[in-house]
Amino acid sequence: MTPLRQRMVEDMTVRNLAPTTQATYVHQVSMFARHFGRSPEMLGPEEIRSYQVHLAMEKKLAPSSISTAVAALRFLYNETLHKHWALEEVIPMPKIPNTLPVVLSPEEVLQFLEDVPHIKHRTILTTCYATGLRISEAVHLKPAHIDSERMVIRVDQGKGQKDRYVMLSLRLLETLRHWWRTERPQHWLFPGKSASKPITRHAVEKACQEAYSRCRIPKPITPHSFRHAFAVHMLENGTDVRTIQLLLGHRSLSTTANYLRIATTKVCSATSPLDLLPRPVDAKAFLPPQHN
Repeated sequence: MTPLRQRMVEDMTVRNLAPTTQATYVHQVSMFARHFGRSPEMLGPEEIRSYQVHLAMEKKLAPSSISTAVAALRFLYNETLHKHWALEEVIPMPKIPNTLPVVLSPEEVLQFLEDVPHIKHRTILTTCYATGLRISEAVHLKPAHIDSERMVIRVDQGKGQKDRYVMLSLRLLETLRHWWRTERPQHWLFPGKSASKPITRHAVEKACQEAYSRCRIPKPITPHSFRHAFAVHMLENGTDVRTIQLLLGHRSLSTTANYLRIATTKVCSATSPLDLLPRPVDAKAFLPPQHN
């Protein structure tokens, strides 16, 4: 490990950045240095600009992927190398499009889960839908996290290194008990190939892709789709946004409020002015004249 990398890791550790964030930042900085074949200490604003152009125009990365590289470079130059540049000018953050996820209907959720053949994968995805957990949170659950007395599930150190509790429905409890009786997991609720380690996100994503190829649902589906479906279906059933924010573990209420733009009970609750016209619009009026 180079002295610069060691110093950057120490700076991230002191600031208590999550291990996954640390690994991502180190990887991004390594890619940057490898692109120029020089240490980042020898590179400056012009090289940074050139690298961002390379990511956007040559590699054609999505803005969200470029923003990850930008965040890593900002940390390196601001916190570790103490350049204290005007970051918005020297290392600009790309504007990320405000897109809405495609949401599965309850019927599509049921149809998809029935097409997941392996009980472990099906139980994990069912848990994501029943609780709104991120897939990274679901795979790190332990049997001790399931509190059937209080009907809650404890999430240890979720995104942002925050603990929280989510609901444990009776139906999910039955599903989890069936899974436990089948496999008798010990340390991890969903162990991987080795019982000492949890199943990986990649393994669940692969199982999800395989089920998607069989289910014939035209909408795109990933493990995160079940978290989106949880939030929207809760809204449509009358749960308030603040409660959903707490369950999802969102830092900002505005992030959760984006689901209001998708929930049909919110978007479609108003009456169209067309339906309020005193008489129906004659569709024939829009047809071209007929010539004999």
